[in-house]
Amino acid sequence: MDVEEAIRDRRSIRKWADKPLERETLEDLLDSARLAPSGHNGQRWEIIAVTEPSRLKQLVPMCHNPRHVGAAGAFLFIISDPDSKWIHVDPAIALDHLTLRAHEMGLGTCWIGAFNEGRIRTFLAIPEKRISVIGMTVGYPAETPEPRTRRDLEDLVHWERY
Repeated sequence: MDVEEAIRDRRSIRKWADKPLERETLEDLLDSARLAPSGHNGQRWEIIAVTEPSRLKQLVPMCHNPRHVGAAGAFLFIISDPDSKWIHVDPAIALDHLTLRAHEMGLGTCWIGAFNEGRIRTFLAIPEKRISVIGMTVGYPAETPEPRTRRDLEDLVHWERY
């Protein structure tokens, strides 16, 4: 699979196969995130990986009740250094690299942007000197969603000025 194919075919997955995600596979994905570019190569973010099924289920109410969180192979939560100029951008780039690698490997992902900051901070023991950024589920898909419509390029791009 080439990069263009991965970009065009990747979908958010919300139904997971009952198949555990192997540690080696997850480490491969996390390494893809590690290799992503970051401002001044600072890599001022970290990922907390949750794979224990009972802990995944406990995350569901903390993420405003998406059941698929509890059935995923893993829940990844990215935190960032609050002093980083690219506090949200660098983690997003890292996770986007991970999503494309996951798709190439036959895995699925889904961004989780809604969560209870206080509860998730306590549950994941996030240090006070870190900012919660975003979560992501990963696992073996049990669905193949149809593509969603996208705006035309002409509606999104302005050449030279607005």
